[in-house]
Amino acid sequence: MEIYNLKEMLFPYEQAVKELTLKFEGIRNEYKLLGLYSPIESVTGRVKKMSSILEKASRKKIPPDKIKEKIEDIAGVRILCQFVEDIQKVIDIIRERNGRDLFIEEERDYITNTKPSGYRSYHIIIRYPMNTAMGYMEVPAEIQIRTLSMNFWAVAEHSLKYKYSGNIPMDLQKRLINCAEAAFKLDGEMGTIREEIMHVQKLNEIKSNLVNEIIENLHNLYFKAKLEEMDDINRKFVDIWEEGDIDKLKEFNQQLNVMTEVYKV
Repeated sequence: MEIYNLKEMLFPYEQAVKELTLKFEGIRNEYKLLGLYSPIESVTGRVKKMSSILEKASRKKIPPDKIKEKIEDIAGVRILCQFVEDIQKVIDIIRERNGRDLFIEEERDYITNTKPSGYRSYHIIIRYPMNTAMGYMEVPAEIQIRTLSMNFWAVAEHSLKYKYSGNIPMDLQKRLINCAEAAFKLDGEMGTIREEIMHVQKLNEIKSNLVNEIIENLHNLYFKAKLEEMDDINRKFVDIWEEGDIDKLKEFNQQLNVMTEVYKV
């Protein structure tokens, strides 16, 4: 493969990142719509810049025609979790898809086996099957799974590596390792109150979904049924919403559901 073909080579990787990101965002949204706690906090994706690909190929002495098979992280998806315990749940979700819409090639546990630098993350190397303009392809991609604090540390370390061209001063390296340990300790402390946080977040999600349903019902009753008592109904909703009682919101929404059935809206 010639260098000038590199940009064209990246097209399938860009599509793979878009599709994978969309799928994991879909899983996150499904949890939330069901009023369940989602182990996925956020999802981002990227395709390596051509300059970064060439730098890595040069550093690892990979010839241009071997880039596709030797560099596994041209396509990358990063899944962030609130808690360390959530990471295993995300891993299980991905493993369940193995052989269906992706193929797992390798798993690398840098949480149990922390890198000397202090880096922690869980990497899964996959092949993602796609039908492209150039035919069927299995695009290699790397999925990184880590907590928010692990990600904060990793982004900071990456910036310092870039600033110092990969040669971070020794005293700064030691401080980074201390920061990595502090971040991991924070994850551990957060894990001790995980159930309490999850409970509050679940209640907030249920309340949010209820309010959305109520507003939709109110909208339909106002514009389609044109009920004269809509002002009174709206005031009642505002009073219940300000009170914040989920049971009362549920009861009010059930009443609205009956009304929408009666008025066929």
